[in-house]
Amino acid sequence: MRQSQKEKIYVFIDSQNLNLAIKSLGWSLDFQRFFVYLKDKYKAKKVLLFIGYVADNEALYASLQKIGYLLVFKPTLEYKKGGDAFVKGNVDAELVLHAMIEYNNYDKAVVVTGDGDFHCLIEYLHDQKKLRHVLIPNQKSYSALLRKFHPYFVYVSVLKKKLEKKNRLTKKERE
Repeated sequence: MRQSQKEKIYVFIDSQNLNLAIKSLGWSLDFQRFFVYLKDKYKAKKVLLFIGYVADNEALYASLQKIGYLLVFKPTLEYKKGGDAFVKGNVDAELVLHAMIEYNNYDKAVVVTGDGDFHCLIEYLHDQKKLRHVLIPNQKSYSALLRKFHPYFVYVSVLKKKLEKKNRLTKKERE
């Protein structure tokens, strides 16, 4: 699975799965470091981040775009359950659709998720010899449907030292 210098690599990221899986491990992903990792390690030409759109998050979206991510938004809905409100914006269909829209533009794909809903996409990319890797956010918690692609797995969770968001303290705070 050695990468040729001429191969065009596109990365498709299920942001909700990535973010929640890493947070469940007790740390936060530094999206700047992650972008640099994807560019350096995979020579990614495009890094598409699929994310639910919430109006209050404009600053976050602007910062992710400034880093270099190409954001693909999913409209969200707010639900109330037992007095609690939560936002739902499942990006699965958008990620699969964009992987197919871009299909002729890349040689290999990297898919970032541990969600079994992407089994059909990963299987198709594998069968077409267009799958580079599946980056599994949490090596201890991912869908059993993805297990047959184990040789393609890279675990984001083991990259904590490289990708963890550091709390940058000011000089005054360190003293």
